[in-house]
Amino acid sequence: MLSKTIVKSAQAPAAIGPYSHAVRVGDFLFCAGQIPIDPKDGQLVIGGIKAQTERALLNVTAILGDQGLTLANVVKTTVFLTDLAEFVPMNEVYAKHFTEHFPARSTVQVSGLPKGASVEIEVIAHY
Repeated sequence: MLSKTIVKSAQAPAAIGPYSHAVRVGDFLFCAGQIPIDPKDGQLVIGGIKAQTERALLNVTAILGDQGLTLANVVKTTVFLTDLAEFVPMNEVYAKHFTEHFPARSTVQVSGLPKGASVEIEVIAHY
């Protein structure tokens, strides 16, 4: 039986519910979805989908960094958007962070996200 290790990052926004930033099982890190909350003040980033995508990816990067990982270790992402019409601008920001050896990705439209966010991004990374 594989053991699991709970990960809490001091660099990412505090969890807003009963969940962990990430859970390590074997050689994989399963990161909870990150919304565009600024960890400095706990507030939702304002400025549209590009600013929100940037912040969500910075939050993911912080969690990975605490575990000695980078976005290059990511093997799968899931992007949740409240409006698929914002796919192109979200993808422009996403492409600045994932530049080669792209992870597998799913992008889905959802009816709502916590705190009124427009985007949430979750990842699975491999050590």
